[in-house]
Amino acid sequence: MLGNKRGKRLTYYVPDYVVFDLETTGISPKRDKVIEISAVKVKEGKVVDEFSSLVNPLCNIPYGASQVNNITDDMVEDAPTFDEVLPLFIDFIEELPLVGHNIHSFDMNFIYRDSRDILGEIPDNDYIDTLHISRSVLPDMAHHRMTDLAVHYGISTVGAHRALKDCHMTQQVFEGLHNDMESAKLGNNKVRICPKCNSVLKLRNGIYGEFYGCGGYPECRYTERV
Repeated sequence: MLGNKRGKRLTYYVPDYVVFDLETTGISPKRDKVIEISAVKVKEGKVVDEFSSLVNPLCNIPYGASQVNNITDDMVEDAPTFDEVLPLFIDFIEELPLVGHNIHSFDMNFIYRDSRDILGEIPDNDYIDTLHISRSVLPDMAHHRMTDLAVHYGISTVGAHRALKDCHMTQQVFEGLHNDMESAKLGNNKVRICPKCNSVLKLRNGIYGEFYGCGGYPECRYTERV
C-alpha cells in the first residue's frame, strides 16, 4: 500500500514475503538510476511467483557499473522506463514484507525516492534486511556479503549481481538464517532468541553492566541479564 510513512525494519522471520533486488548505475540514491529490478514472491517459505524487468535509465550506464552487473546500454535501449515498471512492481509486492540484502541502506532508498517522484507516495511495507540479521545470527563470519552467505549455506553464486539471481540467493539465505534462528531456540548454537518477538538478542552494555537486549528494539524492549 502507498502512503507517506515508511514501513518498519523487522528483525525476525516471516513465512510470507517478497525478496527484491535492484541493479543501478551507481551507489548514490541521490543521482544514480535503476537499470534492473527483480522480485520473488514467497508463501510459506516457498517461491510462488517472479517479477523481473530491465529498465532504461535514459542515461548512459557507467563502465564500472556494467563491469559489476554485466548490464550494458544496448541491453536497456528498448527496455521500459522506471515510471512504467515501478507501478507493476508495487502491484506485485502487495502488502507483503520486503526482504533483501543491505536494503535498509541501499535498495529501499531508491524505491522511496522514485516512488515519491513517480507516484507521489511511497510503499509502507515493512522490510527485513538479511545483512542486519546475518551479522547477529552468524557473528563469527569475517564478512557478510551475499556471496559469502551463499557459500556458507552451500548455495550457488553463479550469475550473481543480476537482480533475479540475487533474489533467489537471498531467499535461500533468508531461509537458512531462519533455520539457524530456530536451532537457537533449542539451544543448539550460540545465538539467543527473544522469547517475545523471535528477534535475535544482542549483547549490550548498560549502566549496570552487560545484558541481552532485543534486536527488535524499540518495538520490543525485552532484556535478559547476562
